[in-house]
Amino acid sequence: MTDFSNLSAAVSVLSEQVLELVDDGLATPIVLIDGRAGSGKSTLAAMLQNQLFKDGESLPRLIHMDDLYEGWDGLQAGVDYLQRLILNPIAVRKKASWQEFDWSIGERVRWREFEGQTPLIVEGCGSISRLAAQAAQIKIWVEADDQVRYQRWLEREGSEQNFGRWAAQEVEFYARERSPELADVTVAN
Repeated sequence: MTDFSNLSAAVSVLSEQVLELVDDGLATPIVLIDGRAGSGKSTLAAMLQNQLFKDGESLPRLIHMDDLYEGWDGLQAGVDYLQRLILNPIAVRKKASWQEFDWSIGERVRWREFEGQTPLIVEGCGSISRLAAQAAQIKIWVEADDQVRYQRWLEREGSEQNFGRWAAQEVEFYARERSPELADVTVAN
């Protein structure tokens, strides 16, 4: 496992690794970025997407698990949805089609599609499961101090209302799936 304590250094190395996979003939390398809420997954994913666009001259597809969960109690449902409607079809070179979850109305709305032929980055809690890990070429675990994560949660959500509820799902999921151990890379943020 490779460990990074600097986001920029991690992004540079990860971009090279993804583009090497493309150069070796893999049209759709899959990168999974996981970690607890507020650890910096979205920031790392956006930086990697931008670097890959700059280095590889095509924009990788970025999927946020937040668009797949079914609300505050939907971590596992989002994980299952990712596997069934996105990773499974891509693994057999078919088009993936899924609906994004609209948190304001509590239901799936807009349809999205992805046919591959460019790198795919999936970021969010639960993106690295034992099953998803089999489909991915690069698996990244993002670490951050608990207090830092909590502060980021408060800044993003505006309150601690759902923090404990979500954290309990994370604890259960990561204990079962052992996601940090499935990762190839750990990034401290």
